[in-house]
Amino acid sequence: MTRRWVAAAGLAAGVLVSATPAAAQHRTFGVRAGVSAEPEQFFFGGHVETKPVLDRLTFKPSAELGIGNDVTLLALNVEFAYQIPIEDQPFKLYIGGGPAANIYSVDGPGSSDGGVRGGFNFFVGVQHNKGLFLELKVGAVDSPSLKFMIGYVLK
Repeated sequence: MTRRWVAAAGLAAGVLVSATPAAAQHRTFGVRAGVSAEPEQFFFGGHVETKPVLDRLTFKPSAELGIGNDVTLLALNVEFAYQIPIEDQPFKLYIGGGPAANIYSVDGPGSSDGGVRGGFNFFVGVQHNKGLFLELKVGAVDSPSLKFMIGYVLK
């Protein structure tokens, strides 16, 4: 079981690094951690964000590994974010969403709820120009119902 999760985490890291379009020469990387509801977990992960592909719209794929509540969840998110600058402030707001592949592993005897499930996420966040951000993510279908995270964009 552990080998499978190490392989999946390696695959997720590879997807994050290679998923940005060839035309996007500038990209930033970020780290994130937080808590989720349904399943109730602690999670951590990372993301890549491209320069705008359209006016303020960026491609922002991420991977998050959740642990707790007898479930391990690897969420591979293919998301887009729309930046909303706040005039004369060091912060910007952003909103976005996109589909997710959620790889569940349920611990315990007789557990058969594991496997890959599709989902969709919607999020809103605020980010400081120096990199610190807070984000609230709402999931639909088979994504966690709610995630609250804090993170930092490495510049």
